[in-house]
Amino acid sequence: MTTLLKKPALLPLALALNAVLAVVAPAAQAQNLVALYQSARDYDAAYQSSRSLYEANLAKAEQAKAGILPTAGLASGVSRTNYESITSSVTERSFTTQSATLSASQPLYRPGNWASYEQGKQQVELSKAQLEAAEQDLIVRTSQSYFDVLASQDTLAFVRAQKAAVAEQLASAKRNFEVGTSTITDAREAQARYDLVIAQEIAAENDLRVKQIALDQLVGKTDAQPKGLLMPLALPPLLPNDVAAWIRPSEDVHPTVRQAQANLEVAKLEINKAEAGHKPTLDLTASYGVQRNPSGNTLTNQSSRTNNTTVGLALNLPLFAGFATQNRIRETLSLEEKARSDLEGAKRGAALSTRTAFFSVLSGQGQVKALEAAEASSQSALDANKLGYQVGVRINIDVLNAQSQLFQTKRDLAKARYDVLVGSLKLRQANGTLTPEDLLLINSLLVK
Repeated sequence: MTTLLKKPALLPLALALNAVLAVVAPAAQAQNLVALYQSARDYDAAYQSSRSLYEANLAKAEQAKAGILPTAGLASGVSRTNYESITSSVTERSFTTQSATLSASQPLYRPGNWASYEQGKQQVELSKAQLEAAEQDLIVRTSQSYFDVLASQDTLAFVRAQKAAVAEQLASAKRNFEVGTSTITDAREAQARYDLVIAQEIAAENDLRVKQIALDQLVGKTDAQPKGLLMPLALPPLLPNDVAAWIRPSEDVHPTVRQAQANLEVAKLEINKAEAGHKPTLDLTASYGVQRNPSGNTLTNQSSRTNNTTVGLALNLPLFAGFATQNRIRETLSLEEKARSDLEGAKRGAALSTRTAFFSVLSGQGQVKALEAAEASSQSALDANKLGYQVGVRINIDVLNAQSQLFQTKRDLAKARYDVLVGSLKLRQANGTLTPEDLLLINSLLVK
């Protein structure tokens, strides 16, 4: 009895877990989160598409400036004329006409063009917000995929460690049955649990394979290997620990809110463009033209040249357009109200998302603490059950259940830690303050 009490009952279990973790750990050079994010930024098709759209919108916004800048054009031509006049006598003459005209125009008063120019500026702000939203989405997608792979690796490691422990328990039950110290029930229970763990191992292997493929596709690498977390791990606190402090920035800096604000400004300027349909336009025009007839013209055979210079003002005053302008103004006023409602909806949506993400992180941190306590309790329960089984006060199923509970708790704890880290990024995405620099804190928690 004394020998049994001194026997380290959990030593094989710890060795099995360490061995399995060593097998699951990647042999290739592992990458940290920042490195894989940089790869995803250069490779991800969705982000590259958003970036190309941003550059296209910048060029489109610059096009609106053309309406307030001067324009100039050069026209030239050469023609050949055969002239024949029949009166009391026949006069026939052929001559060449050469002409060139340089013209320019500068808008002086075009309120519609200025409104379009201001709209172009707002389009630039809109494009910046869209690209920032795409970047934040890429950060979250990369982090989620990164920790999904780690969670799957942990799950597979725990399942294989559990398989080793159940196999040991199965062998013990068979030996005890052979020597007559236990019934066949113990061996069958252990065999059933072992078969179940085999099925779980197959599912865990497939899940890891799928998560690995998703990460590889996102970052553009073959067999990307994310680094794991340093243990023991102290999760960073949630600062500030006040939901209102997180919500306030979302009303100004959130990309969705900024897009809605830019759309509202564009809608206001569209009203100005519509009202410009009632207003006159004034342009400064100038032209210089040259016409040469080297072989004469219809009146003479002598060569001639004519220079013509004009400078003037062109005024256009709209009088009636079939009520199109009035109805266009009504349309733009309604669209402005829509844009205003969209802005308010964007602010409310950002506040709701921030509040939800904040409490999710708080809840996750509480779950981590509870699962850490549950892990210690489950470990103690397994120790007690194994010892009880050795001295005959516990049966085999008690040990198997305690083992299953311990490994399930370990899996839940590992996933809860990953969820908190990703949740902290989603919280910053929710209030619009997420930047690539936020990955540095998480990077500091990874194995060097």
